Amino acid sequence: MSKIVELSAHDLNGNGGVFCPSPKADMQLWNSHPRVFLDVARTGSAKCPYCGTVYQLKAGEVVGHGH
Repeated sequence: MSKIVELSAHDLNGNGGVFCPSPKADMQLWNSHPRVFLDVARTGSAKCPYCGTVYQLKAGEVVGHGH
């Protein structure tokens, strides 16, 4: 079963995504993997290809475009 990390719009970087591994995923150094960018803003969620962690926007969160 994949771990699910809920995010607010403010958790996303300027490109609308997050990097995994992330401190929000509570990963330890021993089970880490190469850093990968995940575009959450496009569909509201993204799954890490390495560890399977799913990063998704909390219900009702809206990503604004053009800061």
